[in-house]
Amino acid sequence: MAERRYYRVAGLTFSLFAEAGQWTLLTNYAPFGVSEADADEHLFDLSVGTFAQPADATHLFTDSAEDLMPRIEVWRVPSTGGWLFRMAPVRDAEECAALLVSPDFRQATLYIAQPAHARFAIDNATMLLFALASAPLCTLELHAAAVVRNDHAYLFLGTSGTGKSTHARLWQEAFPDAWLLNDDNPVLRVLPDGEVRVYGSPWSGKTPCYRPLSAPVRGIVQLRQAPANAMQRLRLPEAYAYMLSSSSGLKTRPEMMDALYTTIVRVLDAVPVYLLDCLPDTDAARLCHDTINP
Repeated sequence: MAERRYYRVAGLTFSLFAEAGQWTLLTNYAPFGVSEADADEHLFDLSVGTFAQPADATHLFTDSAEDLMPRIEVWRVPSTGGWLFRMAPVRDAEECAALLVSPDFRQATLYIAQPAHARFAIDNATMLLFALASAPLCTLELHAAAVVRNDHAYLFLGTSGTGKSTHARLWQEAFPDAWLLNDDNPVLRVLPDGEVRVYGSPWSGKTPCYRPLSAPVRGIVQLRQAPANAMQRLRLPEAYAYMLSSSSGLKTRPEMMDALYTTIVRVLDAVPVYLLDCLPDTDAARLCHDTINP
């Protein structure tokens, strides 16, 4: 039986309507579940179902930077002001799903063309909607790994293959009390009092880590593979560029770029950002920790 369920991530609530058979695939959402009675104003509502392709949908661009990364086609629907996103699991694969979204990103319907890719389609639809709908709320969905030690979080940025997961694992080897909050898509929020806090999410890449927990951010680190370990604090323009490249959002839309800019500037006012040239060893993890915590 189809039903609607409610979830809260980084203090923001959304709902998902899916068929019974699809829920068995979505165990990563369970730790974030809330009751309908406890669900406050929704960030967005997503329904898995069907829709007719808008006749006036116009292709804007395709996001497919790497061979083994998902392909997302972005289309505009002039008649409604809404959006259409077409998805494939990797750049050259056949399309497996399409997402029709309202102009404000708060209502969406997902059509899954290939049931074998239902988990991929639902995860990517919810990640996309969360990033787009939360951008005006001083919130960033980051492509990063997040580790917590002594009640403070450390975020590791970098392109796919840079070693974010490896560095997070090395922190846990170097510091037995460190633990992984999220391995690929944590959510960063700037709270009204200025505190920068990172939250776990239902989306964690290849490492299943779905923790509805959070911690204040002590430092953000851009990783770069190198023949020796070295670390430096970045100047604001460099830090901003790395933060923007790691943030999810519709960056061709001026209003969204304004929102991302405002949030990133507030983050940089409160949290230092570093560049770590590193080897895949525990010495790199110790250097990173000790530089941020002199």
